[in-house]
Amino acid sequence: MFRQTKNIDTAFRQMRQFTFVIIFGCCFITAYGLYIANKSITESGKRIYILANGKALEAFAGDRKDNIPVEARDHIKTFHQYFFTLAPDDKVIQANLAKALYLADGSAKEQYDNLKENSYYSNIISGNISQEVETDSVRVDINQYPFYFRFYGKEKIIRPVSIVTRSLITEGFLRNVSRSDNNPHGFLIEKWKTLENKDIKTVAR
Repeated sequence: MFRQTKNIDTAFRQMRQFTFVIIFGCCFITAYGLYIANKSITESGKRIYILANGKALEAFAGDRKDNIPVEARDHIKTFHQYFFTLAPDDKVIQANLAKALYLADGSAKEQYDNLKENSYYSNIISGNISQEVETDSVRVDINQYPFYFRFYGKEKIIRPVSIVTRSLITEGFLRNVSRSDNNPHGFLIEKWKTLENKDIKTVAR
């Protein structure tokens, strides 16, 4: 009788241990399943599908801080392209400058007003002159805020009888603003000024 009682007690302990193992296993599988599901949802949330020419292209979203240097350089480059790319056409000049002034504060407007007062744009039109800018490099310091930048490039001024190449170095600061259609990068150039803009080469046409 004692042996039978002992066997029942042993079987009960074994059954209890087995039940604990089953419960632990179920909890582990459930927790792992939730982790995988959450990870999949997070990863899928980072996927962006862009419709271009009737085709769905997949892109991936990321934290803005990972893209600040790239976006900042492109913002600065875009601003200089709009501000310094001119043609002997008043509508082209106004359209480019309007786009440029959305990307900068009053310091850019001040430079524009000075050039306008000095008849710079009128001379571009009357002289059938085209102007374009080529970016050499853009340096951005993201260790301080607002972000300091320096732009290095070349201006090419195409006249009917010559092509003048000028060095162009500017500097300023970038601060964050809301993104918009007119300012897709969400930066604003502040305290912008030209450090160097001098002739380095003239070629006759």
